[in-house]
Amino acid sequence: MNKREEERLRKQQEKLAKERARLEAMRTYEKEYGMCRYICGIDEVGRGPLAGPVVAGAVILPADCEILYLNDSKKLSGKKREVLYDEIMEKALAVGIGMVSPQRIDEINILQATYEAMRIAVGKLSIRPDVLLNDAVTIPEITIPQVPIIKGDEKSVSIAAASIVAKVTRDRLMVEYDEVIPGYDFASNKGYGTKAHIAGLKELGASPIHRRTFITKFCQPDEEVMHRGGKAGV
Repeated sequence: MNKREEERLRKQQEKLAKERARLEAMRTYEKEYGMCRYICGIDEVGRGPLAGPVVAGAVILPADCEILYLNDSKKLSGKKREVLYDEIMEKALAVGIGMVSPQRIDEINILQATYEAMRIAVGKLSIRPDVLLNDAVTIPEITIPQVPIIKGDEKSVSIAAASIVAKVTRDRLMVEYDEVIPGYDFASNKGYGTKAHIAGLKELGASPIHRRTFITKFCQPDEEVMHRGGKAGV
């Protein structure tokens, strides 16, 4: 091995050691609740968009699970999230996904819809958790012990995994919606209020997946306008 190869190997090893140290710091809560057999991370995506569902992920990882570069989904590229999603789905003991529709969001408000999505996600787990590590919230109507953690997707590997599962699930869904409901650029903006999305709203009116309570400043989502965007279920 020549000096250049040795230097490259040394840098790779240093990078790996640094990443493992970062992940070890993200296991603080998992260690604190290590007496629990099944620790579940909970997170959601999609509270802010003008269209599409709110989606929650619930993930139980093995205690000795190592998934390099696991992080808050917002800090990862779309390509990296996809790779990590596959690894999480392969290594997790259990994964649950909960979705709440735009219509339901309008009915009960986004906070309550977020709680509902989280309850659905927990209910879909094949294993009952002993404790929930939640990103910042305490979920009503859940009897399992909960630990709300501010910026939990940056501080817990379990919550980070849940954030990635929720984000990839929702992003894929919005890309599918873009194919059947064109004109709003859903594939790119994932339902958030970009210029292209708002322009589509002003030109076409609301689609069936828009949150009517979120878009009143851009258009009036009456029944006639709602049908212009085609039909789609959530």
